[in-house]
Formats: sequence, structure tokens, C-alpha cells
Amino acid sequence: MDVKYQKKLAAEILKCGVNRVWVDDTMLDEVVEAITREDVRRLISSDVIKKKPVRGNSRGRHRYLKEQRKKGRRKGHGKRKGKKNARTPSKELWMKRMRSIRRELKHMRDEGYIERNIYRKFYLKAKGGTFKNRSDLVLHLKIEGHLENDYNLLEVK
Repeated sequence: MDVKYQKKLAAEILKCGVNRVWVDDTMLDEVVEAITREDVRRLISSDVIKKKPVRGNSRGRHRYLKEQRKKGRRKGHGKRKGKKNARTPSKELWMKRMRSIRRELKHMRDEGYIERNIYRKFYLKAKGGTFKNRSDLVLHLKIEGHLENDYNLLEVK
């Protein structure tokens, strides 16, 4: 039995595509007899013809992959596009390093571990790229005798 025409009418009434119109297989003979829009409306109200829900794409696989990447998986050489500097710019690394070193220096100056002139000297050394990180800065200060050996690094904020 052909119900193309009824499906087309139902699609117009339900404001959806023809493929989203569902017709009850057990009531096909009744649907075939429906010729007018009014007949189709009656069938819709009696749930013989229904509108199927919109089908979406599942995001489950995507969420799983995202979780794996968060753990550090699936990030090897084969997955990378762009140079190392494009992924994490060297300027950003420099900024992170400078900010942490300067924070440490400021802490030492404010807490009285080092003098103001020493602070200025090491601030400029840091700007010149002398220190790799905060612990390197503390090591240099200890070697030059400006800092006691029992000094511990400031907790990272």
C-alpha cells in the first residue's frame, strides 16, 4: 500500500520532513483512505501518524577521547600539526618563567631575605636569561652568599 501522499500531507501539517513522519503499520488501510488534510489531522490526533524525534550525533566517543587527551594520551608525534613553537609559543614559556622568578625575587626582598640592591642586580640578571627557573635563581643566590642555605622556595600560587 502506498502512503506517499498521506506522508507528504502529514509532513506539511507537522512542519517536518517526509522522512520524519511515522505511520502505524497496523492501521495502514485506514491511512490509505485518508485523502484530505482533515483526515490526516484526525489520524495525527489519534496517534496513527506521528512525528519522529530529531536524530543527533552521539558525543560519547568525543568525550572519551577528550578524557584520554587530558591524561596525556593520543598526543604523540603522529598527532601533532604545527611546530613546537606554534603549539606552545616560546614567548609564553618565557613569560611563565620570568613571572615566577620575579615573584620569588619580590617575596625574598619583601620578607628581608635579600637587600634591595641585590634584588635589583638579580632582577636584571633574570631579565638577561641567566636563570632557568626559580630553583636555579635560589641556587645562584646561595652560591654568591646572599642567601642562607635553609631558605625554601616560595609556594607556587
